[in-house]
Amino acid sequence: MTERLGADAAGLARASTLLHAGALVAFPTETVYGLGGDARNGTAVAGIFAAKGRPQFNPLIVHVADMAMAEEIAVFTPQARDLARAFWPGPLTLVLPLRIEAGISDLVSAGLETVALRLPAHPLARALLETFGGPLAAPSANPSGKVSPTEADHVLEGLSGKIAAVLDGGACAVGVESTILSLDPPTMLRPGGLPAETLEEALGASLASGGNAAKPNAPGQLTSHYAPGAAVRLNATEKRDGEVFIGFGSGPQADLTLSATADLVEAAAALFATLRAADKLATARNATAIAVAPIPETGLGRAINDRLRRAAAPRD
Repeated sequence: MTERLGADAAGLARASTLLHAGALVAFPTETVYGLGGDARNGTAVAGIFAAKGRPQFNPLIVHVADMAMAEEIAVFTPQARDLARAFWPGPLTLVLPLRIEAGISDLVSAGLETVALRLPAHPLARALLETFGGPLAAPSANPSGKVSPTEADHVLEGLSGKIAAVLDGGACAVGVESTILSLDPPTMLRPGGLPAETLEEALGASLASGGNAAKPNAPGQLTSHYAPGAAVRLNATEKRDGEVFIGFGSGPQADLTLSATADLVEAAAALFATLRAADKLATARNATAIAVAPIPETGLGRAINDRLRRAAAPRD
């Protein structure tokens, strides 16, 4: 059963305990309710995709408690810092270079070298982040493709029984998702709760719009592929000469495995790190390809296979 937690010290303590254990807790922001999981815990982040039924590993927004936490996760240019000072806390998400040493799960960034960061304004969200003491990955707390939730009851309508708890902070004030902005040059990746005109006035320049569909770096865009240097062969039932073999469950002797027990959540959490490890192993062995065992096309398997198909796609 999904717990409904009150907006008090006891509710915050319980939510923090659950999050530290790798469980998922929905919480209110000024925009919509977010489905929170420890951004440093790959299994928790994989659980977010599973609970939402999200069809692809799109990048997720990381919510932080303060600027100090944000600077530990991303590299801020003077322009990015000025925007943060002007609009944080608030409904603005900045896409910035990721600090690898921050320990953010590869699933959060979908294997990219950037991270989407936001410092929410809702007092209960801020209190949860401070109580938890770390960054939370949090897309909207609804099944993928459904209307975003602005009340705790909306969360329960879609995710009851699929997540550990919802922290009830009443109705969200803004009601639409945050505006997502990348820099160099300033580009609107998703319109949202902070108007483009307000950002343009602060920047003293017009915003570009859209983003690169071939290499998206924020939620709401097509997922880019993480393409290893070696070619990728899918649905492999045997290891051929000159290959590094990634296994799943029982089967041929594998060099690496996504999950020895055929657990799709474990496999999702390990996917990007395993692809990177396989690429390094292929280089060390002068291997020409990475073979990957079949993954079931169910649940998180659909997202895993989507990412693998993009990794295996012909290169220009």
